[in-house]
Amino acid sequence: MEMLGIDIGGSGIKGAPVDLSTGEFAQERMRVATPQPAEPEPVVEIVAQIVDHYGWTGPVGATFPGVVVDGVTRSAANVSKSWIGLDAAKLFEEATGCPVTLLNDADAAGIAEMSHGAGKGKMGTVVMLTLGTGIGSALFVDGVLVPNTEFGHLEIDGHDAESRASAKAREDHELSWEKWAKRLSDYMSHLEALITPSLIIVGGGVSKKADKFVPLIHGVNAPIVPASLLNTAGIVGAAMAAAPAAAAATPRNLTQMA
Repeated sequence: MEMLGIDIGGSGIKGAPVDLSTGEFAQERMRVATPQPAEPEPVVEIVAQIVDHYGWTGPVGATFPGVVVDGVTRSAANVSKSWIGLDAAKLFEEATGCPVTLLNDADAAGIAEMSHGAGKGKMGTVVMLTLGTGIGSALFVDGVLVPNTEFGHLEIDGHDAESRASAKAREDHELSWEKWAKRLSDYMSHLEALITPSLIIVGGGVSKKADKFVPLIHGVNAPIVPASLLNTAGIVGAAMAAAPAAAAATPRNLTQMA
């Protein structure tokens, strides 16, 4: 079965139909720059454009850079604060005419990695950390997601962790890989003391360069591995999150989605 996944980020909004059995794109990805400022109305319009581009009529999965509870966006990272408190899923559904499953972006990436990537088949406590503009987190216990964790905002030495250990912080402060790895070591060892993970998956665009910093992380007992789906994980995880809605669809709709 194919499902449409859309990944809403601070710099780009990306979407593609996904083959749920393989986690691979069924068609070429569409990307549109995120409007600045990322107010709800223009973002909703772009999501509708992506749905129209593929002629999609069934359930849609979409990510959001913030906490999402029952379709309501409770926080907003790298998008307008006017999203906070909105029934965003309803806005997307009204604009697209499709049922929309909305979830946190890091949670979506984690779902994809646990099904088709570095976390496949892994039991116990697994945490995925997406290192980008901030630090996103996705927590799994025996393969089950614990949604909306915000481990990027743990306090380390009086600072918000992502302000010192995100990929953006490395660039902003012109840190060497060694100095950044020291900050990541402090952050991950603190996180490990709280949740004792059996595996840490490192995602985000910088994971493509994992060989430059992961071997330099010390003082962490859990194995640390790079994500394998890289920038496709958000779209894939969003599509997977919409699968329960597809299961409840009529046979006619399922035929249209296939």
